Amino acid sequence: MKLFIAGLDTETNTFSPMQTGHEAFSENQIAYGDATTKPLNCCSSQLYVWRNAAEEKGWDVVESLCAVAEPGGKTTRAVYESFRATILHDLKAAMPVSGVMLALHGACVADGYDDVEGDLIEHIRQIVGPDIAIAVELDLHCHLTDRMINNATIIATYKEYPHTDIEEVAAQLFALMVKTLNGDVQPVMALYDCRMISTFRVHQAPLRGLVDRMKAMEGHDGILFLSFGHGFPWGDVEDVGAKMLVVTDNDKAQAVRIAQEFGEEIFNARDTLLGDYLTIDEALDHAVAAPQGPIILADVSDNAGGGAPGDSTFILRRIIERGIEDVASCLYWDPIAVRMCKEAGEGATLPLRIGGKIGEPSGDPLDLVVTVRRISSGITQRFGIVPLSIGDAVWVSAGSVDIVLNSARTQVFHPECMSALGLDPTKKKIVIVKSSNHFRAGFEPIAHEIHYVAAPGALQPHFDKVPFTKLKKPYWPRVDNPFAV
Repeated sequence: MKLFIAGLDTETNTFSPMQTGHEAFSENQIAYGDATTKPLNCCSSQLYVWRNAAEEKGWDVVESLCAVAEPGGKTTRAVYESFRATILHDLKAAMPVSGVMLALHGACVADGYDDVEGDLIEHIRQIVGPDIAIAVELDLHCHLTDRMINNATIIATYKEYPHTDIEEVAAQLFALMVKTLNGDVQPVMALYDCRMISTFRVHQAPLRGLVDRMKAMEGHDGILFLSFGHGFPWGDVEDVGAKMLVVTDNDKAQAVRIAQEFGEEIFNARDTLLGDYLTIDEALDHAVAAPQGPIILADVSDNAGGGAPGDSTFILRRIIERGIEDVASCLYWDPIAVRMCKEAGEGATLPLRIGGKIGEPSGDPLDLVVTVRRISSGITQRFGIVPLSIGDAVWVSAGSVDIVLNSARTQVFHPECMSALGLDPTKKKIVIVKSSNHFRAGFEPIAHEIHYVAAPGALQPHFDKVPFTKLKKPYWPRVDNPFAV
């Protein structure tokens, strides 16, 4: 057996002002066939699982490109086409292959390509022919499309959010690939459009119970894999939205039926699935009044993991204006401020302009007099089992408000982004994190309470007001029952 593996992972906010070009990928990873020998990320860890599992069986493995970029605006046409050309060149050179496994995101948009993953899978199908198995792992924040379904053999998304099951799903997908190549199963897929656009919290009922039930059903009665694709709400593409994907063993009718049953259950629970969000002052009022901390406030609108700049000042400004104390806030993507602090040195006090540098979603810059507490580089924070760099980092304080600035745009995943600098979030009354939900894996164990804040910014959770131009179907919450329209 010969297995061909490759990865391409970035999530596109088509409303973001930031292009995703070669530099955006290179500062994360562009690996030409050797990603599995380097420090792992959320994409290459899947390739690592597949390579190890295949080599344990004595298979030959051909590893191609693995390219990863922090979510942002559209990927440039030249960069995507060059990545596609590399993968296709390597595949042609490796032919004949027994199977292809791809670690993709599912919500990548490039200039001229609204469905990057569908385009790539289709090109691969044209090379390998109709009979070679193509297995694809996607982020659950994906745009599931007919083009993907028509050209892949098996598609599986993560189920957990935070994404703590990336490697687990990779292993499940490999096991299904083995069964497919051995002729033990014949995967068929069916998709159900829930006509919903939102963000969904897997840790909360009723979705928690539904996901647990999905897991329990897999491997029984011909059900191979169940995926709830949440969709990515800030992608202006025709296929945006939540969808249910079912893979069964050679039973299309069963796949269609189960996809519809789960999809209708999700739709019928739509009002309970819509998360609660506080305004800035509501969140601060609640945190100040709380008898103990840490009170974790998630700035969901400035989550770099959804393509936001990661440098907005809206919440921090209100904290300063209101004179609120005992606060830690992170991460602020501000390489200029980081450099100024590095030049000044630890212990220095200086006037510093923080954030507000990218555009309107960032708010205005905030001018503070700060003391530099700690300067460091090489700090990582865990995303599942993967350590991710935050670049150069600086802890500064303005009175009893502590702020972490960093040079590599990324969301907050874990308290390590503060504790590695010597800032202990467990000792703060209020902790502000720029993240939508991934922070929960690391912060929930230390939090007294967690609240989500709908501040101004690039990812405001007003899903009925997203200015789509390409979506043709009605959807909830813009329409209460889009199936009746």
